[in-house]
Amino acid sequence: MTGSERTEHLVLPGVLDAAEVAQTVAGIAAVQRDDGAIPWYRGHHLDPWDHTEAAMALDAAGEHARAEAAYEWLRRHQLADGSWYAAYADGDAARPTDRGRETNFCAYPAVGVWHHYLATGNEAFLRRMWPVVRGAVEFVLGLQQPGGQVGWKREPADGEVLTDALLTGSSSVHHALRCALAAAERLGERQPGWEPALGRLGHAIRRHPERFLDKDRFSMDWYYPVLGGAVTGPAAVARIEREWDRFVVPGLGVRCVSDRPWVTGGESAELVLALWAAGDGERALEVLRWLKHLRAEDGMYWTGYVFEDDAIWPAERTSWTAGALLLALAAVGGEEATGAVFGGAGLPRGLDPDCC
Repeated sequence: MTGSERTEHLVLPGVLDAAEVAQTVAGIAAVQRDDGAIPWYRGHHLDPWDHTEAAMALDAAGEHARAEAAYEWLRRHQLADGSWYAAYADGDAARPTDRGRETNFCAYPAVGVWHHYLATGNEAFLRRMWPVVRGAVEFVLGLQQPGGQVGWKREPADGEVLTDALLTGSSSVHHALRCALAAAERLGERQPGWEPALGRLGHAIRRHPERFLDKDRFSMDWYYPVLGGAVTGPAAVARIEREWDRFVVPGLGVRCVSDRPWVTGGESAELVLALWAAGDGERALEVLRWLKHLRAEDGMYWTGYVFEDDAIWPAERTSWTAGALLLALAAVGGEEATGAVFGGAGLPRGLDPDCC
């Protein structure tokens, strides 16, 4: 299969042509280290969540060997308790720069592992990565609170649990638990405690906003319950509509924070995925077309744009921003593995308690 055949589903009129897709894929590949690590950009840090997102984009573009190398980096450097540190200097596992262990970061590799399996059909890979997924999920569920929400992280100095929960982070954990359960089912590895834990978490996200820190200013708290699969159907559509005018700047993208004149590429691409998951493919494609203004000459994407000042800020082109855009293209373009992971096909729903 040629490179163009691997990426033809990423070519969409008014968004990217074949040459532009190839340039963006090459840009992410150029950031990847020889050991598989994918930092934000060379010289910056790696965090496990964004590393995974970039790896998923490589899989969506048919670069399966590169994606597998990224997951092997996670396997080799997982800590004994199933976690990873929050940041590593330039992706160097010997140089952690933030020794906190965030539940959202530690859960997300399960999404990438399941995505890679769906993209390649490589069951040997899934079996090899299963202990990694299981260990990470057990670490994360060890911080789940009685109300279903997941505590933010373990502190680096003494391992103290920060029990305060983030709605965005818990929504991402919800997505990861569904993928982990799908992997367990595929491998015949029963995990009887995971499905009730998923149900309690989904219930908290849908019904109990008071159990999470108030981050209402941030657009991620708006769309992540949809993106993570906790809010679906008419409720997802209603949630998107309710805050659309507050966060969306037509022609430019999505504000990171509601009261700041700053649109960001990552949030905009993730909103595309949420719109697509909610069945609004027309607006998903429209938002994708807006993001052309964030594309740099090298095919990567600027993190954001301050529209009141007509200024690119910050002056960085991150692997995860480009990765989020490619994943959005893959979903809208009909790539099967990405569509299944973000559309929820075949993913367990969890046992929703009657009351909490």
